[in-house]
Amino acid sequence: MRLQRRDILFGLVGFTGSLIISSCTGEPNSSNNESSETRMPQTIRIGYQVSANAELLAKALGLAEKAFSDSQVEYISFSSGRDVNTAMASGGIDLGLIGSVGVAVGIAQKLPYQPYFIHSVIGEAEALVVKNNIPNIAGIRGKKIAVPFGSTSHFTFLSLLKLENIPEKDLTILDLQPQDMVAAWARGDIDGGYIWYPNLPKLAEDGGKILVTSADMAKRGVVTADLGVVRQEFANKYPDAVKKYVAVLNEAVEFYRNSPEAAGKAISKELGISPEASLEGMNKLIWLTSDEQAEAQYLGKPGNVGNFAKVLQESAQFMVKQKNITSAPELKVYQSAIRNEFL
Repeated sequence: MRLQRRDILFGLVGFTGSLIISSCTGEPNSSNNESSETRMPQTIRIGYQVSANAELLAKALGLAEKAFSDSQVEYISFSSGRDVNTAMASGGIDLGLIGSVGVAVGIAQKLPYQPYFIHSVIGEAEALVVKNNIPNIAGIRGKKIAVPFGSTSHFTFLSLLKLENIPEKDLTILDLQPQDMVAAWARGDIDGGYIWYPNLPKLAEDGGKILVTSADMAKRGVVTADLGVVRQEFANKYPDAVKKYVAVLNEAVEFYRNSPEAAGKAISKELGISPEASLEGMNKLIWLTSDEQAEAQYLGKPGNVGNFAKVLQESAQFMVKQKNITSAPELKVYQSAIRNEFL
């Protein structure tokens, strides 16, 4: 683990993607007189995204199935946080992965979801890739740049435009999912895209170059992260299940740190790229153990919520300025939403 790089990000204020939450499903398979804290649901539905993070590694290693031997674990794949929102809204999943900006927006809209884990702090794993004939950031004026709307990439790209004093009207911003972006790039329909692994290298290796990464943006005060979110009713009904799943994710983080090559090999089938490229993508994200997430810079501890609540609030304030939402709630609203007792 690149602790030095992680330490650089401590204290930076940041942002990220979109989230919604709904009601709970799954009946306990324990007796009725058993306390709710020890109940386990019959089915645990996990909405994941194909990104080089601890959740995907846990899936590849079968860690959740091993931990929840008396429950059925269902993994459901989504292309972006926007799709996770829809599934959360319909009650289709119990746990999901979504960017921190989306989480901030979800809380601002009073959606009944709660963040419980940081799957990764986004570094070089997301970047702005452009055609080789675009010399610099100023060169994107008049060009067609694609981003998945409502994602961490969308938020970071808009922040980049603001920092560079480039009005959005000076270029065409297209809403494309990662797989559609790759196809549009190959056809020559777009001049660039802000995208993440495993599709990021596909653009870079096909006549593209990286202008800015999310690690660069973090140094300028724009931090993004992928968060684990849980439906509030599920968390309240099955708190022990959430704690156990956090332990699963923590086990995956430790496996990556102790055996990076083996982790790259295990996750490569999920990412659809080579073990070497998979490990490269993993190294471009910042993985945190549950103990590290309990530090003041992140989620904190019960009774002492960490600085990530401020990250969420400032993300919402940015989205208000972008006229994506009408208002941002007070800091205490975000502090009360974070479920750090599961760490």
